Amino acid sequence: MENEHKIVVTTPTGHVGSRVVRLLLQAGVRPTLLMRTPDKLDAATRDLVDVVPGDQGDADTVLRATRGADCLFWVDPPTPDDDPAAGYARMGANAARAVRENGISRTVFLSSIGAEKRHGVGEIDGLARTEELLNATGAGVLHLRCGYFFTNLFMDLQDLREGVLRTPWPLDYAMPWVDPRDIGEIAAARLLATNWSGCGVQAVHGPEDLTFAQVAEILSRSVGREVRAERISDDEFRAALRSAGLSSGQVEGIVGMSVGQREDFVPEDVRSIVTTTPTTLAAWAHAWLRPAL
Repeated sequence: MENEHKIVVTTPTGHVGSRVVRLLLQAGVRPTLLMRTPDKLDAATRDLVDVVPGDQGDADTVLRATRGADCLFWVDPPTPDDDPAAGYARMGANAARAVRENGISRTVFLSSIGAEKRHGVGEIDGLARTEELLNATGAGVLHLRCGYFFTNLFMDLQDLREGVLRTPWPLDYAMPWVDPRDIGEIAAARLLATNWSGCGVQAVHGPEDLTFAQVAEILSRSVGREVRAERISDDEFRAALRSAGLSSGQVEGIVGMSVGQREDFVPEDVRSIVTTTPTTLAAWAHAWLRPAL
């Protein structure tokens, strides 16, 4: 089937990107995938897509991959930069250049709740800078400001096996939790829609706001083992991140995300029927986290 529109997808094997790719294929689109390691793509998908090998950190590669594109799904990938916010902004600059020079009509950008503050939210500051760079192109852009990914729990498997969920967030602080696959569904829907333009924001909040105490209760029921939430200090969190091999700048980028959101912060795009997605943490944990434990 010949494409009526060229849609380019970055990070196509990630938790969100892989869902975007699947839905585009099911909609009859042959997307173009920009990815560093094409070998990670399964054979069945490989026959249905066009692949441009390369790194999003290389501006010329991004320009080549997006030439002739009508729509772009952009994700700022993790970088090895000591300052992760600067790394994200550097990636965002490549996206903005491609949008301008290749005349891309619509871009859906995977941002985060907290980006509306613009400063003081750790590595999310880099996503905020990407939002600004894309807005300045004058093209259509939609920023998906997403809640806390369910899949972040995969980083806590060892602690969860020991029955504890450690966090620097106050245990009674409620925030949006979301299944990345649901984000992918919204992203795909907006990429396929042709009736929007200008700069916009759409939060993706998951089905409900949850505290870490509530998360621990849900996980206890869903994974078949007792889990309790335990708050750790910011310094304890820093020590754990340093022990994992992160640099001081990378540590502060991660710590800053919780510090910048946990006091006097309300998402700019409030919960509504538009920002609420269906998959519950209980269902996701039973299907995906339980087997991993």
